[in-house]
Amino acid sequence: MTLNIHPSWNKYLHNEFKKPYFKSLSNYVLDEYKNHQCFPPIDEVFTALNRCSFDNLKVVIIGQDPYHGLNQANGLCFSVNDEIAHPPSLKNIFKEIESDLGIPSPLSGNLERWADQGVLLLNATLTVRGNLAGSHQNKGWEIFTNAVIASISEHKKDVIFLLWGGFAKKKINLINSQKHQVLTSGHPSPLSANRGYWFGNKHFSKTNSLLQQASLEPIIW
Repeated sequence: MTLNIHPSWNKYLHNEFKKPYFKSLSNYVLDEYKNHQCFPPIDEVFTALNRCSFDNLKVVIIGQDPYHGLNQANGLCFSVNDEIAHPPSLKNIFKEIESDLGIPSPLSGNLERWADQGVLLLNATLTVRGNLAGSHQNKGWEIFTNAVIASISEHKKDVIFLLWGGFAKKKINLINSQKHQVLTSGHPSPLSANRGYWFGNKHFSKTNSLLQQASLEPIIW
């Protein structure tokens, strides 16, 4: 498995790549891609850590695992490729941005533009078998992505972590809340959003306000 990540991460993650679990994980993933249709494309597995450098990172959004439909996943949580219909959770994210900031929903659901501004769009599990949600969970990815979150917490300051839904909120024990800001809400999925746990959280304006307080450039959402 090619480690297509930005060089700025190597200092903090190189020990993870040497651990037995990561070797086992790599073998498992390569075997899955060889024998099944898996997503995202194998050269996009580490897109989150490639498009967003460690030095540029300002905001972390945590997802669960990639979209499992054809041509959807591109290695960034909640993001889809250009020309792909917006999945329900992404629609609700854009609805909240529109309500919060008055920005019309974009035509493209590709969130590379966020990653390039320092938003790490990190799924806990970085791969999935086609049409089988959660199929690559508990194979080692969570150990790796937990190490990513812990490294950010330890080696950076004033990062804003957006934890949406119960799964993401469990990551709070990896984050030093004395050094960083943590905003939590329900998940943007329709099940949660329609029960009133997502809309109105104003996480996008709050994030930009916190960035400005830390003398950092706000995100163009």
